Amino acid sequence: MGSFKASMLVALPLYHLILLLLFTSFQHASKLVFADDKMIDLQCHNAEMPATCILCVKSDPRGEIADKVGIATIIINCLSNNAETLANNMSSIASSVRDNNLKSLFQDCEKGFLEAKSDLSTTSNQLQIKDYDKTNHFVRRALEQELICQKNVVSLKLRAPSNVLYVMRVYEELSDAAMRIIDRF
Repeated sequence: MGSFKASMLVALPLYHLILLLLFTSFQHASKLVFADDKMIDLQCHNAEMPATCILCVKSDPRGEIADKVGIATIIINCLSNNAETLANNMSSIASSVRDNNLKSLFQDCEKGFLEAKSDLSTTSNQLQIKDYDKTNHFVRRALEQELICQKNVVSLKLRAPSNVLYVMRVYEELSDAAMRIIDRF
């Protein structure tokens, strides 16, 4: 029963965060991209999950006028936002668990996502100066942080909140999309 209360303490703030993110997304819904769907489709179609890529690009007002580099920049921005969300989620989970090993694991995940956010900032800079190899390198490094965290959570058979697992899956899908788009430059 105690773990149920602990999971509810974690889930409730995360639920509010999701509602806030959805509300913010719906505010931008009136600004969704309708201009160059062909360019967006062309760039996102090679991703493992093109729908995630397309949704990300269309949720950004800059998508209306984005070229290939602009689309990659938008996806990296979505990744950076997800890294920040995941860092906050891991911090919330870490603060709610009593077991020191679990607390340490979630704090390590938080640190990894903060490092990923930093890598993604570098990625944006590399993309703007057209150093596409370094761009992909930093996207890959940022993805490694998520994969390490996920591996640790899964190996301990922890039951992370489903919304956190969902954001982690989206993070992987967007990382894949960014790398595949950048590979074609």
